[in-house]
Amino acid sequence: MPKVLAIVGMPGSGKSAVSRHIKKTGYAVVRLGDLVDAEIEKQDLRSGEDSERRVRESLRKEHGMDVFARLSKGRIDSAIEKHENTGVVIDGLYSMQEYDFFKKAYGDDLQVIAIYASPKTRHARLASRNVRVIPPRKSLERDYAEIKNLNKGGPIALADYTIINEGTTRELCSAIDAVIRKIE
Repeated sequence: MPKVLAIVGMPGSGKSAVSRHIKKTGYAVVRLGDLVDAEIEKQDLRSGEDSERRVRESLRKEHGMDVFARLSKGRIDSAIEKHENTGVVIDGLYSMQEYDFFKKAYGDDLQVIAIYASPKTRHARLASRNVRVIPPRKSLERDYAEIKNLNKGGPIALADYTIINEGTTRELCSAIDAVIRKIE
């Protein structure tokens, strides 16, 4: 069975950049945040940090902390079948309950990669990116919300690999490649 790589990290740490890079090596990518985007569209809400947080937290409150894992499992399994020679990247693991769900589903084939960047670095990235811009004050609020309300610290602490992302994109890609070599 191919590897299932789950990417976890705080907002602005570089999770999406990591997923994009790994995708270039032949892995499929399943982004858990697509479920939030679809729900925002379904509810005809205005896109943005406030709507995203409200949807993320309300779905988990209503359906359980592992709801994104449960709802994405079919997409992940389908991607595994199509990418049997490589694997699948789960972009955006959030909660300890999602971690537990995926660990039970995929066992030792699940490898968790934490992406770490300091709050100063992450908040600057979030304030200057082209889409889904988040000002520093809101970034700090989101950090607290994800740690307190979404149990995000557990998967970061239990990650099989941690990549420090304080430098250039080239340095990040080099670190990712080193981890992929270890996994494969």
